[in-house]
Amino acid sequence: MDLLSDILSRMKLSGTLYFRTSFTSPWSVKVPPFEDVARFHFAHKGRCFVRPEGEREPVLLDQGDLIVITRGASHTLYCDPKTEDLALQLDQVVQMSGFTGSGTLVYGDLGTDHETQLICGHFAFDRHAKHPLIDALPSHIHIRNYGETAGTWMENTLRVIGAEAGTAQMGSDMIALKLSEIIFAQVLRTYLMSEGAERPVLAGFSDPAIARALQAIHDDPSAPWTLEALSDIARLSRTSFATKFVRCLSTTPLGYITQWRMQIARQMLAESKAPMIEIAEQAGYQSEAAFGRVFKKHFDVAPATYRRQFAAPV
Repeated sequence: MDLLSDILSRMKLSGTLYFRTSFTSPWSVKVPPFEDVARFHFAHKGRCFVRPEGEREPVLLDQGDLIVITRGASHTLYCDPKTEDLALQLDQVVQMSGFTGSGTLVYGDLGTDHETQLICGHFAFDRHAKHPLIDALPSHIHIRNYGETAGTWMENTLRVIGAEAGTAQMGSDMIALKLSEIIFAQVLRTYLMSEGAERPVLAGFSDPAIARALQAIHDDPSAPWTLEALSDIARLSRTSFATKFVRCLSTTPLGYITQWRMQIARQMLAESKAPMIEIAEQAGYQSEAAFGRVFKKHFDVAPATYRRQFAAPV
């Protein structure tokens, strides 16, 4: 599995669609914070402003643009700067619109030509999963003309989501939901290839040499990796590789390997009944004792305790 797919799969990425909106001027909506999710809004038709909490400048979301609020922060959506301070809470808007959870959320004055149609939802991960790539993302990602930027296939996907979301056709919710999960991976890929390539940590996933080493680690995380082996894969000297890895990812190669192995072990403990030695070996350790020491240092609890606390019900 490729590097980004492996990370998102291990973190159990899932998409949720809230609704498709039909907002007509004047309107302004305050969206409350939502922990452990990345919220998104796609401008299917029209335009609006988005101001994530704490940001000095709003984002102008033009038709075809996508914004992802990466940490679920509260934010305001509004049609005009004059309406921002008049924002109603989302719950109030839902109640006033009579939205029942299906169809389109219609809100605003009737008979106006100034309509904004948004596809709104969020992306969630396993709440216990962690990865430096996700942690290093900025507060929001704005991709202009997203369908065109991502390619014709994504533009067509977004059109399908826009057509299916909020309709009463059989299977429309499932179709729109599953297609929405594609968006986050494409957002990250697009961002890593553009602005994200210069950001700390994210730079490591864009750099060809470091990315080759990361891919090798993810292909075989339990292998007895050495600095020499990874530098050979990166096609750099050991010193150059180690220096560049730390500069790009803000951790050492061994530190990254340990973090990823612990995520694999954590997930196995929570989701399987596999023997402890099997989990230890999958995480690259030849003994339960060695595995237990590293796991406890990483999570502050022993593996057996973690399993008791977080194991999924059978």
